[in-house]
Amino acid sequence: MRRIAIFGSTGSIGQNTVDLLTRQGGAGAYAVSVLTGGRNVALLAAQARALRAGLAVTAHPECYAELKAALSGSGIEATAGPQAIAEAADRPADWVMSAIVGAAGLVPGFRALAQGQTLALANKESLVTAGPLLMAEARRHGATILPVDSEHSAVFQALTGEDIAAVERIIITASGGPFRCWSVEQLAQATPDQAVAHPNWSMGRRISVDSASLFNKALELIETHEFFGVAPDRIEVLVHPQSIVHALVGFNDGAVMAHLGAPDMRHAIGYALNWPRRRETPVARLDLAAIGSLTFEAPDPVRFPALRLAREVMKAGGLAGAAFNAAKEVALDHFLAGAIRFPGMASVVEDTLARLSGESGLTNAPVDLDAVLGMDQHARALAREAVNRLRTRDRG
Repeated sequence: MRRIAIFGSTGSIGQNTVDLLTRQGGAGAYAVSVLTGGRNVALLAAQARALRAGLAVTAHPECYAELKAALSGSGIEATAGPQAIAEAADRPADWVMSAIVGAAGLVPGFRALAQGQTLALANKESLVTAGPLLMAEARRHGATILPVDSEHSAVFQALTGEDIAAVERIIITASGGPFRCWSVEQLAQATPDQAVAHPNWSMGRRISVDSASLFNKALELIETHEFFGVAPDRIEVLVHPQSIVHALVGFNDGAVMAHLGAPDMRHAIGYALNWPRRRETPVARLDLAAIGSLTFEAPDPVRFPALRLAREVMKAGGLAGAAFNAAKEVALDHFLAGAIRFPGMASVVEDTLARLSGESGLTNAPVDLDAVLGMDQHARALAREAVNRLRTRDRG
């Protein structure tokens, strides 16, 4: 029986993964060894009971008693805390879903690769902060990494049977989010509730804000470069409001392969779960006649500077990706808390990168996991200072 572990099972990706496992036989078809989640202990316990998991872990130590009580009598082990999550990644598994959001998913993802099996990667921050290390670790252990972002899964599928050397360009699409047509003045007044109201995708609160600001797409630019090894100047972004075309791959003979599908993350999750085979998945089938038309436009670099910042990060290399992601996470936290305005997120990230640009450790230091984690903490401290400067300026 195939052994499964899901890191981040209570988030949007994790819940969709559990849904697919359940539809494909659940505990009767899979041996679920590990489930991890956050503060939604009731859901984590319900998932663990339904899939008869061996271990359930909450990231928050203060939630341990609640989780243990919720699993009482089930025989399912309960633990808590970041270290417990990292140790859970050492448990044998044939297929691991890495769906913890943010830099918190980095360590368990690395440790899971040591099993030498398959890592389904939804945690884009792993590639953004430590792409070369992650890919090298997979090669070292003979493990397979399968992309779960809809765009990168689309590229991966379009490249099946193709020679990467024949690729001229990769185009990933962005819906444009809820603020696609908003003016600079309107963006300055945007609220967190407005930012999370994505027009097409059903996602968690944090990733929805990332989508609205195009920071999600900025991360995916870097992710595309790291995963597929394509030069940054061959990676493009198109705004596609319908979210039907997820990515396109252009080849040296002029052909362009596009991947189309309804905006449902179960497409990419199901592909990774069943790879290298395909299996029926409960997603809507496209009716292109009913859709009528598909439109595309260039992203606006003035209203959405995240893509420009991502290109600067790819050019810098080294630990710039780790700094970029850390500053973005701090800025996102403060926007969601109402401490800074929507455009302030890009300002905080740019300020942080500018202050780090004078430090030799950003681009010439040896890049290992400790260095990545160290830069993550350093950049977070600088980003918090940038937030304070921004708030002081806004009050003045």
